[in-house]
Amino acid sequence: MSDTIPQDPSSGLIEYPCPQCGRSLRISSAGAGRKAKCPQCGAISDVPATTLSPATSVADPVASPAPITAPAAMVATTREIGVTAPTETVASTTSGDTPTSRLFNRIRGEISKIFVGQDELVLGALVALFSSGHVLIESVPGLGKTLFVRTLGKVMGCEFGRIQFTADLMPSDITGAPIFNMKTQEFNFRPGPVFTQFLLADEINRSPAKTHAALLEIMQEFHVTVDGTTHRLDRPFLVLATQNPIESEGTYNLPEAQLGRFMFKIVAGYPAEAQEADILRMHSRQVDLDELLDSSLETVTGPEEILEVTRQNSEIRVDDRLLDYINKIVRLTRNWPQIFMGASPRAGLALIQGARTLAAFYGRDYAVPDDVFQISLPALRHRVIMTAEADVEGRNVDEVIGELIRSIEVPRL
Repeated sequence: MSDTIPQDPSSGLIEYPCPQCGRSLRISSAGAGRKAKCPQCGAISDVPATTLSPATSVADPVASPAPITAPAAMVATTREIGVTAPTETVASTTSGDTPTSRLFNRIRGEISKIFVGQDELVLGALVALFSSGHVLIESVPGLGKTLFVRTLGKVMGCEFGRIQFTADLMPSDITGAPIFNMKTQEFNFRPGPVFTQFLLADEINRSPAKTHAALLEIMQEFHVTVDGTTHRLDRPFLVLATQNPIESEGTYNLPEAQLGRFMFKIVAGYPAEAQEADILRMHSRQVDLDELLDSSLETVTGPEEILEVTRQNSEIRVDDRLLDYINKIVRLTRNWPQIFMGASPRAGLALIQGARTLAAFYGRDYAVPDDVFQISLPALRHRVIMTAEADVEGRNVDEVIGELIRSIEVPRL
């Protein structure tokens, strides 16, 4: 995939450099005077009014609810999570400067002061947080997952907790248990480490199934039941679970019931060369992490605002044709030749909720097919099981899901 689009005098494009990274961006002339986001560095800038030629061919589904064809829906918005666009990348535009989009930009700006790179992880966690979901992160050790969760907790004004999953971890070690009080001669419930707001479940697959099961009720219903008594967790509540993709000794595969509780599965890779240099420069001075977080970060929101924005996101419009598009994607996973077991209706709910939140982040009050396309891989890759033949052939689940989605006609809205 090239970084630029071959110049076509009849294409109706505006070409200008990104003010932060210098990448050449091209966008429909309909986006003149609006905001655009660079697909490489994420910087948002004003689109100049100078055009290459009169607009004729490139749709702008984000700036207006105009009809969207399949190529436009896959091109017109920056890809930060999801399937790689099949054609050249074009900068995305936003249709308005809304309170939610401003909050989103402030949060990302604060996080970037401490946590470098991993844009897919940052965006996926924020979409899940404002959709009342959870995230499973698959990555090798040492990529800063704990730093990210602590940074996120500081910026969002929420409590942070961590559970290191081991083979001898018991369910009561997570949820808490009744403790006998010698003074009152009664049992008093002692809350476990799950009673927090941002929970890092580190190496979750190192514990057996009975320990995983302790999280099922918590992640779905946001409360703990012990000895017939229900104890509610403070909201918002976000679980960020990690697992190591290369070391399988002493690990237990997560059951499908557990995987289904996660809204997204993010596969985090190594940082780019420039990003890794920034990490070495920023975090090599042996500064205490608590001191660094307190001195460098500003709390930009709080639990009440997060819950209010989450409620507002549920009112983002989803057209019936877009809902049918999501339904076709989910149902086709159950009949695709390389997939043994397809996705459940919970996958469709994750796609709709995630699309609504993305639309709000981009300043729109309606969702478009490109929102669905952008989050399709994180929402589906852990909900399907490949056939034995596909595994033997070395087929990648991301490739298979990408082929499946591209086979479905994108609706015109």
